[in-house]
Amino acid sequence: MTFTAIDFETATAYHPCSVGIVTVENGIIVDEFVTLIKPPNNLFSPFTIQVHGIYPHDTLHAKSFIQVYPEIKKRLQNRVVVAHNESFDRNVLAKSMVLYGLDYADLNLAARWECTVKIYKSKGLKPTKLSDCCREMNIVLNHHEALSDARACAKLYLLR
Repeated sequence: MTFTAIDFETATAYHPCSVGIVTVENGIIVDEFVTLIKPPNNLFSPFTIQVHGIYPHDTLHAKSFIQVYPEIKKRLQNRVVVAHNESFDRNVLAKSMVLYGLDYADLNLAARWECTVKIYKSKGLKPTKLSDCCREMNIVLNHHEALSDARACAKLYLLR
């Protein structure tokens, strides 16, 4: 059970404003990383602010994606990656990398990541929002906080 769980919060579309990454080695959480990310032009949609509570003033002096990327790469490269609704987080990463001229292939990741939505849906759990899965599995969650979401995803994957 060695993998990395990731969660992005976004400002607009696929532009991240926060990332949480949890590294698991042999079934034990050994590293956690979280940071705010300044999205392009520090633009946010009112909808995303309502979801996660991150405002432009929170990211005004944060690092850009390209500045945070070395930390992300260090934690993801050559790893099994897990996310809750993996296609969303995978697309945020891939599209952000394209925006900054980075080659996604350099990460050497599977075409599709492990997905706790799909895992828990296949177990018959409905609905499969992260908050519902965590409630069902008795996992503490501060929903839409990137590190809490990544940690919860890691724990869901360990319990699968």
